[in-house]
Amino acid sequence: MSQINRPRRSVLYMPGSNARALDKAKSIPSDALILDLEDAVAPDAKDIARTQVCAAARSGEYGWREIAIRINGLDTPWGEADLKAAAAAGPDAILVPKIVGAAMIRDLAERIHAAGAPEHTVLWAMMETPSGLLHADEIAGAHPRLRLLVMGTNDLAKELHATHVPGREPLLTGLGIALLAARAHGLVAIDGVYNDIKDEEGFAAECAQGVRLGFDGKTLIHPSQVEPCNAAWAPDAAELDHARRVIVAFEAAAGEGKGVATVDGRMIENLHVENARRALALAEALASR
Repeated sequence: MSQINRPRRSVLYMPGSNARALDKAKSIPSDALILDLEDAVAPDAKDIARTQVCAAARSGEYGWREIAIRINGLDTPWGEADLKAAAAAGPDAILVPKIVGAAMIRDLAERIHAAGAPEHTVLWAMMETPSGLLHADEIAGAHPRLRLLVMGTNDLAKELHATHVPGREPLLTGLGIALLAARAHGLVAIDGVYNDIKDEEGFAAECAQGVRLGFDGKTLIHPSQVEPCNAAWAPDAAELDHARRVIVAFEAAAGEGKGVATVDGRMIENLHVENARRALALAEALASR
């Protein structure tokens, strides 16, 4: 499955220092896992976390789940060792925090290559600073090894001196800029986390907002968030039925030399067909597991 077409509805952070959590993740139905060496790991546990996470990434025991390793920044005491170890482990992706410019991406790509990372190990970038978002277009187009942008909404809110409120009004500008940059360069865009794991209604509302905005999925902090997140980003039976009818109607119209068709009383153009094909491709990818 290509990097671009893989389902990434749910992307769950797992603390790299917790061996039990890493083992449990093998049975969690999250599309992707971020094995974390950064925020979720205390300074005195960084070394053991690195060893455990790289062993997990090499194990091949996570089935269809996409595996990313989030390293510490290269400006920290652990970043260089993290990067070299992660590159050698060969996960699907290496996620780097606090990307602020295109030069960082190019430097990281060179370092990962020099460290012997296989070709399938791509770069993911955390978008969580004002500088990073102001340079999002340059970042997104900096290197072909970069395939995905992850929103770091907690850090972004801190940097903006903003508050977490329903609807995320203070963060919408940043979210939109990152989405524009991702789409302009053909990258995947993943929404930020929802902090209150007991607020099911609030989480559902934020997932629905993320879908409306156009994100490909959402990062998560607890396994209980996985299944509702998967449901939010997966097309349901009615959507798939509509998608199929859109494609059939448009192809029939095209066969008659027409550029538009009508489905359920609404005009259908090629852009609607592209959306329909994307929904069906996601459903097919999920069914192929």
